[in-house]
Amino acid sequence: MIQIIVSTNRKNSVSSTLASLYQDILKEKGAEAEILYISDLPADFTATALYENNGENPEFNAFNDRVKEGKKFVFIIPEYNGSFPGILKAFIDGMTYPNSFLNKKCAMVGLSSGIGGGGIAMSHLTDIFHYLGMNVLALKPKLAKIEQNMSDNLLTNRLYVELLHTQADMLLDF
Repeated sequence: MIQIIVSTNRKNSVSSTLASLYQDILKEKGAEAEILYISDLPADFTATALYENNGENPEFNAFNDRVKEGKKFVFIIPEYNGSFPGILKAFIDGMTYPNSFLNKKCAMVGLSSGIGGGGIAMSHLTDIFHYLGMNVLALKPKLAKIEQNMSDNLLTNRLYVELLHTQADMLLDF
């Protein structure tokens, strides 16, 4: 089972739409995937599940357990202020160190409203995952001007669709 993580807590986000599209791509290829929404984390998890409170929040623990059980991940990463969302960093900080991500594999898809496509965000996150011992797939699609490349919750940019298919194939072989 591949876990697709929507890396924002913004409700009804473009990231959520892309996660569903990616799940469909994996299904076409015969792979099962579940979507984990950071927006489903307890609103108070930064105060009740991190640091000295590690292990104390049952809702966060259930999310943490699903991540610990995972072997492969896809992170859908929107660009926020030149990096990834702070809520994603807080989520990572709450995971069991280093076992949650050690020797596991992930793919990343960056997106932005601007021209960067989340490239800097994925670079920052790659550094963190390397520190944690996660193996990061080299192909990291950068989906720039995302709103202009979508219609009716579908990607209209053929290159973007091809990149996601290519990355999914690589992830399955990774």
